[in-house]
Amino acid sequence: DRQGAVQCVVVGEPEEITIPVLSRFRALPSRLRGLRFIRTDMGGAISPIDTDDIVDLALLRLDSLSVLKGMDSSLATLHTVHLMPPGPDYGENLVPHTVLEHTDPYRSPFNYREFIEELENEISTKTKSLYEADKNHAAILVGVFTKRQGAGEHMAELQELTQSAGLDILGLVTQFRDSVHPRTVVGPGKLQEIVISALVKGADTIIFDNNLTPAQAKAIVESTEINVMDRTQLILEIFAQRAKSSEGKIRVELARLKYFLPYLTGRDDALSRITGGIDGKGPGETKLEIDRRRVSERITMLSDKLKKIERTRVTQRTKRRRNELPIVSIIGYTNAGKSTLLNTLTKSDVYADNRMFATLDTSSKRIRFPQDRDVIITDTVGFIRDLPADLAGAFKSTLEELDDADLLIHLVDASSSYSAQQINSVEKILKEIDLTDKSRLIVYNKVDLISDEMLSFLRAEQPQAVFVSALDRSSLNVMLETLYYILFESGKLRGLGYE
Repeated sequence: DRQGAVQCVVVGEPEEITIPVLSRFRALPSRLRGLRFIRTDMGGAISPIDTDDIVDLALLRLDSLSVLKGMDSSLATLHTVHLMPPGPDYGENLVPHTVLEHTDPYRSPFNYREFIEELENEISTKTKSLYEADKNHAAILVGVFTKRQGAGEHMAELQELTQSAGLDILGLVTQFRDSVHPRTVVGPGKLQEIVISALVKGADTIIFDNNLTPAQAKAIVESTEINVMDRTQLILEIFAQRAKSSEGKIRVELARLKYFLPYLTGRDDALSRITGGIDGKGPGETKLEIDRRRVSERITMLSDKLKKIERTRVTQRTKRRRNELPIVSIIGYTNAGKSTLLNTLTKSDVYADNRMFATLDTSSKRIRFPQDRDVIITDTVGFIRDLPADLAGAFKSTLEELDDADLLIHLVDASSSYSAQQINSVEKILKEIDLTDKSRLIVYNKVDLISDEMLSFLRAEQPQAVFVSALDRSSLNVMLETLYYILFESGKLRGLGYE
């Protein structure tokens, strides 16, 4: 270590040595581990430092790696390799390093501890300068696809999700394979390159667009000390940041527990506890079993709390129905501008931001038309493609609101390059929750961000749609007139008490 104390002695074979687990020593992003590795070289290689040494140096974040060649003090040489601070033009898989040669390894010409501490500080400073100073965390994004179609859309959405979670992005890795690797997703060699790239750039998280199986997550985590997340975990993290209401927090925690329960797998007899059995004989529950039981108990408790909340909401909806007011729900892909539209329509201050899943909690407001007609308008959480089943519970209150709605405003981000795909994703979700029979009005938002040519194209593609800018109240007049006609003049709502 940096105090000069030997922490471990490893004896191996000429072809291979096995480095022990070093998890008890620090391993922080943009910092070194505080350990230097010195090994002997009994072979005749011209250059004792090989590729494996460079990989070990980068993966383990060692202070340095030295190779002692020759045991006779008069003939011995010491080759030392250490990492270098990252520069603006280093390659994706390149490990910046320098090799030093000492002809007299027993008399070092410089103070090693001072040198390595100065080097570490420089690495940390230059690594952090690669991303924004106000971000605490940074990530490498990875997507593995079996076909090129749609890959760009998926990676673009993963970037938006990552930024919405407050992480900076230091690199993108897109891989095309005939099939996803069953153990490491990208393959062991590529995974090693990704981990090295993350370590060199100072990223503390690797995020996969692919949803990882428990076996894949375990294999990847075992290969690195960097945090590993998949797309579902990223969305759950965003949900946890955004949930404000008591119900929202309960639903998010419940979704997270249900998602992570399958990951509590495997057996470890070393963690076995004698917590049961007659006369104390035989092993009791293992730590794994205890963890699983506690998670299951927490899931049951939270589910009971939600049932009480849901009964209260049913009562509220019944009262609202009694007032015989039409209900309009705003739906759409996440970050389409639903909360902004609600604020502009009702002059309210529901939280809105230009990022995915800015709001999770459902908001209902009343608007009055000039003809003294009132309507309840509801903002809902944004939809997203391939929503995992574990997250469906977090959307339950939204789905219940949609079931009660008389009209759905399908809000579309006109400025998105993938607006057509997003429309299809929303329609797919509506089909899955059996709401395709609901009357829908397609409204394109953010028209102030597109060209006149694009606006003309969209009008030709969707002649029944309405085009607005949620930030400009005057642009909403046509939409309000259309809403009034559908709700009160078209006859579509007759028989429901709204004539």
